[in-house]
Amino acid sequence: MIDQLAYKNITISGLPGAGSTTLLVRLKKELEIEGWRGFSGGEFMRAYAEEKGLFKKGSNFHHSATDYEADFDKKVDYGMREKVSDQQRWIIESWLSGFMAQNVPGVLKVLMMCSSKAVRVDRIVNRDSLTTSEALEHIDQRYKDNLVKWQRVYAKEWRDWVVGQHDIKASDPIDFWRAELYDMVIDTYSINQPEAVELVLHRLLAK
Repeated sequence: MIDQLAYKNITISGLPGAGSTTLLVRLKKELEIEGWRGFSGGEFMRAYAEEKGLFKKGSNFHHSATDYEADFDKKVDYGMREKVSDQQRWIIESWLSGFMAQNVPGVLKVLMMCSSKAVRVDRIVNRDSLTTSEALEHIDQRYKDNLVKWQRVYAKEWRDWVVGQHDIKASDPIDFWRAELYDMVIDTYSINQPEAVELVLHRLLAK
């Protein structure tokens, strides 16, 4: 089967509540018989933040990228880029995995989104046992904090990898989740997870 695939690696990106982690788990289960492995950047960074005392272990709130230093952030992110550049049969999920795979051949870049913010918030409320107001405030602040940090840290990469492609200009704001940067965009407001898995597998096999 591996010789028939159109792509050798998969990245999954998406904001909280969009379903990217669930897709990782389901795809890994479908593809592990073929030797595919999964990696969640968010889970890895959370464990690091807890180990270093940068984040309270067992907290219902998910950590922000500001909980750890930029150098370590880049080390992990570039590690993901190296995996999809030099290896194969990786499914890598993180906020920035698709951005880090820009211009790397053979990578199926999937963007998970949910066009209803209310549904995203409801998923986080149920997942993390938060109130609606807590979930809404947390995801908004986390998004803003992470975006500001990553816009600063990856400004050069944005210019080198993205500007000039897909009609993106240097004057455009840095947006790591622009649909043009991805091979597939899946809206989990209208598409459920089994359907999302089937869509990705179909694209993976489509030569």
